Amino acid sequence: MVRTKTKATSRRRAGCQSRLAALVLGVSVSVTAIDIAPAFAGVDLPVPRRTIHPGDAIEPGLIVERRFPDATTQRFAVVVSRDELAGMEARRTLLPGQPIPLNAVAAPELVKRGQPTRLVFHDGGLIIVAQVEAMQNGGAGDMIKVRNLDSGLTVVGTVQSDGTVLIGNE
Repeated sequence: MVRTKTKATSRRRAGCQSRLAALVLGVSVSVTAIDIAPAFAGVDLPVPRRTIHPGDAIEPGLIVERRFPDATTQRFAVVVSRDELAGMEARRTLLPGQPIPLNAVAAPELVKRGQPTRLVFHDGGLIIVAQVEAMQNGGAGDMIKVRNLDSGLTVVGTVQSDGTVLIGNE
């Protein structure tokens, strides 16, 4: 039976020989995976440090970076930067160490369905404010339907950062 020398066998022998030489010479040598394995190419993605539940605000301290293969961002719609998570909240449970899907985070909902809110109508110098009921949830910048409590009329407006709904021309 003829034995062939493989790369793995050569590496093992080299590792053993270097350790043996270190023992003889009285020098400590540590062999790590970095010595043998090529550098892992990839992309750093933000991941939760711990489980984040739906409705929880995503704070900077809850996010860490973890390296994933380059194909991760090509195959899946995931958050690629911590900056994209600023001011967002979880829509679904986010698991620790896993990439964050784009549709799993959203801007906080300022207007909740069924809750009363203020409708502001601007047209030139005319400003009208009315009490309305939100027919949809919405965050800042979202277009939602609201119903006037007095007339029953349904209109579509844009949620503002203060929680009011704006319609008309500014």
